[in-house]
Amino acid sequence: MKKYLVSIVMLSMMAVASFAQSSMSDEAVMEFVIQEHGKGTSQSQIVTKLMQKGVTIDQIKRIKNKYEKENNGSALGAKNLTTSPNSKVRTRENNGKEKDNADISKYRKKDGRITSQSKRTYDNTNPDFMQMQRELSTFMPDSTEIYDRMYLEEMMNQEKNRRKIFGRDIFNNKDLSFEPNMNIATPKDYRLGAGDAVFIDIWGASTGTFESTVSPDGTINIDGFGPVTIGGMTVDEANKALRRQLGARYQNSQMRLTVGQTKTISVNVMGEVNVPGTYTLSAFASVFHALYMAGGINDIGTMRNIKVYRNNRLISTVDIYDYILNGKLAGNVRLTDNDVIIVGPYDCIVNITGKVKRPMFYEMKKSESVGTLLKYAGGFAGDAYRKSIRLVRKAGTQYSVYNVGEFDMNSFRLEDEDSLSIDSILPRYSNMVEIKGAVFRPGMYQVGGDISTVRALIENAEGVTEDAFTAHGVMHRMKPDRTLEVMSVDVAGIMEGRVADIPLRNEDVLYIPSKKDLQEEKTLTIYGEVMYPGVYQYADNETVEDLILQAGGLNDVASMMKVDVSRRMNDNHAVTTSDTIARTYSFAIKDGFIIDGEPGFVLQPYDEIYVRKSPGYSQLQNIKIEGEVLYSGTYTLPQKSTRLSEMIKQAGGVTNTAYVKGARLERTITQDERLKMEDVRKMLLTQSGEKDTLDTKKLDFGNTYYVAIDLEKAIENPGSNYDVILREGDRILVPEYSSTVKVSGDVMSPSTVAYREGKGVGYYIDQAGGWGNRAKKSRTFIVYMNGQKARVGYRTKPMPGCEIIVPSKMQQKKMSTAEIVTIGSSTASIATMLITIANLVK
Repeated sequence: MKKYLVSIVMLSMMAVASFAQSSMSDEAVMEFVIQEHGKGTSQSQIVTKLMQKGVTIDQIKRIKNKYEKENNGSALGAKNLTTSPNSKVRTRENNGKEKDNADISKYRKKDGRITSQSKRTYDNTNPDFMQMQRELSTFMPDSTEIYDRMYLEEMMNQEKNRRKIFGRDIFNNKDLSFEPNMNIATPKDYRLGAGDAVFIDIWGASTGTFESTVSPDGTINIDGFGPVTIGGMTVDEANKALRRQLGARYQNSQMRLTVGQTKTISVNVMGEVNVPGTYTLSAFASVFHALYMAGGINDIGTMRNIKVYRNNRLISTVDIYDYILNGKLAGNVRLTDNDVIIVGPYDCIVNITGKVKRPMFYEMKKSESVGTLLKYAGGFAGDAYRKSIRLVRKAGTQYSVYNVGEFDMNSFRLEDEDSLSIDSILPRYSNMVEIKGAVFRPGMYQVGGDISTVRALIENAEGVTEDAFTAHGVMHRMKPDRTLEVMSVDVAGIMEGRVADIPLRNEDVLYIPSKKDLQEEKTLTIYGEVMYPGVYQYADNETVEDLILQAGGLNDVASMMKVDVSRRMNDNHAVTTSDTIARTYSFAIKDGFIIDGEPGFVLQPYDEIYVRKSPGYSQLQNIKIEGEVLYSGTYTLPQKSTRLSEMIKQAGGVTNTAYVKGARLERTITQDERLKMEDVRKMLLTQSGEKDTLDTKKLDFGNTYYVAIDLEKAIENPGSNYDVILREGDRILVPEYSSTVKVSGDVMSPSTVAYREGKGVGYYIDQAGGWGNRAKKSRTFIVYMNGQKARVGYRTKPMPGCEIIVPSKMQQKKMSTAEIVTIGSSTASIATMLITIANLVK
C-alpha cells in the first residue's frame, strides 16, 4: 500500500497548476484523491465526488499521461481492452468458462482456491463515470482491492494450518480445470437443443451448405424451405428427419447434419462445495468440471459419494478416489441441462502416520477397512513393522486403543476420527554375527547354516591376516538382559583343531587383534642438518646410515665428524629408580658410512638422532654502505671482527662533499635484543603506578635502531673503540655536508637556521624567536647527524645538520573561581583556629 501512495505523491509533485473545465487544478485533484484515499473512501465514491466538483475525463487523462511519461509510457495497472470479434467456424470453444460464471470467477485465487465472497463492485450505467473510474484505476487501486489482498494473505495463512486431506485440493489447481474436449466427434446420444450451431452439407446432383442455430422452440430455418424441427433429437434422429423432409427436393443428392458450436447448459451444484449455485457450462461438461467451477469441495464435503441427479433420478455416484488412485472415470458422466450435483458431508476422516509411503488424512467409507486405508496410503514403508498397527479411536466418553494384527487388517472397519500409526522395526538383528580386527574380510555375517561356529566365521572372512595375534581373541556376547559378557577365544587352537570350536549366537561379535594393535607404534626421530628431519617409522635392523638416507641425506651444513644417537633407558624389571635417563652414542661419517663409533650399531625403537652443524660453516653476512662514498652498495663482511674503517676503505673512502662527522649506523634488531626490550617493557608495566615511570605506550621498538658512531675518529684511529665492529644487516650512511641547524619544540617560531661556527645554543634559540612560554630550558637537548644525542650544557656545541629540541613543561590545570574561594575559606578557617589556640595558651 505504501508503494501506491508513494506513486501518488510523485504524481502530485509533477502536476502543474493547469485548469480544464473545472475549477480544480491538477495538483488540487491529486491532493483531493490522496486525502480521500487516506480516509478509506472507495474508488467509486472518489470518482463521484470528482464529477460533482466538475473534474472531467480529459483532466484525468492529462494527469495519467504525465505519469506514463515519467514511467516509460507504462501506466501502473493498465489493462489491454482490445477484443477480437468472434467468427463463426465449425470448431468449438468451451462456452462454459469461468468468465461466463461471474459469481465464482471473481472469488478464485491464482492457485484455484476460493477467496472471500465479500468483494463488492460498484455498478453505474453512466459511461463517463465508468471511463473515469478506469482511467483513475491505472495509477490508483481501489481500497477494496487492497483489502482483498490482505484478506487473501490471511486466508493463505489459515490454509497452512488446515489438515491435509488426500485428494481434497484436486479441484483447486488452476492447471487442472477438467475443461471438456470440445473438438471431438459429436456423441451419438447428443441431443440437439436451443443454441446449437448446425451445418447441413449437401453434395451430389446438388451442392450447398446451410448454416443455422437451433432456436428456443427447437427449429432451424433452411433457406427456400422454411423451419425444420430438430430440437430434442439426437444427431442421427435429426439426419433422418432432414432426409424425410428434404428428400423430395434433393432426390439425387446426399446430405449430412453436423454440430458446430454447442449450446450451453445450466447445472446445479449444491451441498458442501465452496460456492454452491447454478452454473452455465458447455454441453460437453462433466461432473469434475462442474465441481471445479464451484470452487471444489469444502472442508466437510465428501469426495467418495458425490451424487448426480437427472430428472429427479439418481444417474451416477462419483468416487474421486477411484479416479485419483485407479484412473477410472466411470462416475464422471457428461452432464445435460438442469442436472443436479449433490455433495454431502463426509462420513469418515481418518489419519495415518508413521511408516507408510504417504502419511496424511484420508476420507474413508464406513464399509472400508484398515487394509483399504493402507492401499490408499501407498502401502508400508520399507522399514515398517507390519505385524500390527496401533489404532486410537475417539468413541463414547473416552479414547480407545486397538492393536490391529496383520490378519485382521482387511476386516477391521474404520470410524470417523480414527488415528492409525505404523511403527518402525526394532534396531536389532535376528541372524547376525560380526567379526572385527585382523581378518581379510571383517564385517557382519548371517548366522546359521554354513556359519554356526567361530571357525566357520573366520573361514568365511577369508582367514586371519599375517600380523594377527591368534593366541587370544575376544568374543562379546549379549546376555538375555541385553548386557554384554566377554569370552576368551584361542583362535590358533580352534583353527588348528587343538581346542573345541565355539558355537555362535545371534549378535555375537568376535574381535581378533593384530600385533600392531597390541604394541605402541615404534618410531625413530632425526633432527638437525638433513633434508627432511622428522619422525619416521621404526624398522628392524635399521642403521644410522639407513635413517639418514631415508631423511633425504645430509645437507651442506652437516658435520661429518659428529652424529649423536640418544637412547632412552627402559628396564621393565627394575624395582628402584635410576639417575640415568638416556645414553648417547657419537659417530663420524665419511661418504655416507660410519667410520668412527660403535661397530655394528643398530637403531632401536624411539632412538633420536642428531646431525650437528659443521663448526667450519659460516653463512655470508652482508652490509650496506650508502651516501658519500666512492662505491656505495652491498658488501660482504670478510671476518666476524670486521670494523667500520675497513669497510669504508673497501668502498673507496669518502667523497670530497662527505660530512664525516654526521655519518650514522643503522642496525637491525636481533631476536635476543628484542627479547631484552620486551623484558624492559614488562618491567615498566609492573611499575606503572610510580610517579616517574616512562609512558610505555611510546615504546615502539620497530625493526632497527641507530648506533652512535664517530666515523672521523674511526678512520683516524683504526681498531680503536671508535671503530665499531660491524654485523650482518648493518647500514652505514655517510651524508653530505649540511650548513643548517634545525630548532624545534617550545620556541616562538620553530625553524631551520643557517649554521654559524662558534655560536652556542642561545644564538639559535634567539633566531627561532626565543623560548616559548612553557619551555623547559634545563631539558633542552641536541640530536646530531650521526645519531648521538646530548643534553645542552657547558661543553655542548651545535654542529652542522643537528637539531635542537626544546621540550615543554606540563600544562597545569587552572583552578576555577569556586575552587579558589574554597581554598581561601579553608585557609581563613585554619588561621582563625590557630589564633584562638595561641590566645588560650597565653
